[in-house]
Amino acid sequence: MFCPECGNTEEPLINGVCKNCFLKTYQMIKIPENIDVIICKHCNAKLFQGQWIDEEIPEEEIIYRAIEDAIKIDELTENPIIDLEILQMRGTIAECEVIVNGNVLNTDINEIYNVNVKLNHNVCSNCSKKESGYYEAVIQLRADNREIKQEELNKIEGIVQHTINKQAKKDKLAYIPQILTPKEGFDYYIGSYKTAKKIINNLKNEIGGESKESPRLISEDKSTGKGLYRIWISFRLPEYEIGDFVKFEDKILEITHISGHNIHCENLQDRKDFNIQWKNSTKVKLLEKNTKVKQSIVTDKSPSMIQILDPDDYTTVDLEMNDKFNNINIGQEVDTIKLEGQVYLL
Repeated sequence: MFCPECGNTEEPLINGVCKNCFLKTYQMIKIPENIDVIICKHCNAKLFQGQWIDEEIPEEEIIYRAIEDAIKIDELTENPIIDLEILQMRGTIAECEVIVNGNVLNTDINEIYNVNVKLNHNVCSNCSKKESGYYEAVIQLRADNREIKQEELNKIEGIVQHTINKQAKKDKLAYIPQILTPKEGFDYYIGSYKTAKKIINNLKNEIGGESKESPRLISEDKSTGKGLYRIWISFRLPEYEIGDFVKFEDKILEITHISGHNIHCENLQDRKDFNIQWKNSTKVKLLEKNTKVKQSIVTDKSPSMIQILDPDDYTTVDLEMNDKFNNINIGQEVDTIKLEGQVYLL
């Protein structure tokens, strides 16, 4: 057998020609001269097989990935090493060079390819939603029978913003398109329901409170026939606050701290600490706000008793002595609260 290209009769034929003639036209890789990539102009997500992927990566990396995805290495190529370089940007077109080193039929080969990558800008579905003010959930922040205090609002806003920032790394719809301030409280519109749920969980873990969800049908998915819903989440702070006085079962309590798991109190009857789990919060009855605290005078003191004046009618009231009253002296002004007809020394 001889090579029809050069007449060589000494080497075996490959695809009908000798090795030298075969390698003259052989290409280690297949790659198109022009590659088109559709990317989002806001987040750099790439449209691939009908889906937006790889958001928030530099355009340079998008170009390199587009070239890598387009390269097809021939099965005869062994140990290929491929280097990519962007030579220049001409508008939205990247003029690139692909350098390939490999071994084919025990022969080292070097090849250079010129490739143009065109970046076509569009808007991905998530950024389109964000631009239009799309939202999946509304968190309605309220307080029972009172206004939300500024310090409470500051803490809540910190929790909300921290959650949004953390969720945004994995949830493209973790954003707040608007915040409304009706007279009842605050309404946070949240891009994704998943992030809204995360915010609610974090609020409960940090400051307690109760939540309730109310889905509302807004439209129908024409492709599936299924209803599309938005979720309104009511998050309510209790009527009572730190320093208020409440009754739980038969105990008269002063609230000392509110956490995500418990309402921490001091029992005014025996001066011991007492905790109420949030699942029992609906059984807590507000007796008085801390603004009802009044000052009185200590008129007498003994090892077993301390006597003060009733802050309303100035009659004397004898109270059982407690270690917490040891440093109180006769004639000293003290804080008191009257609850269900009983005066308590604070």
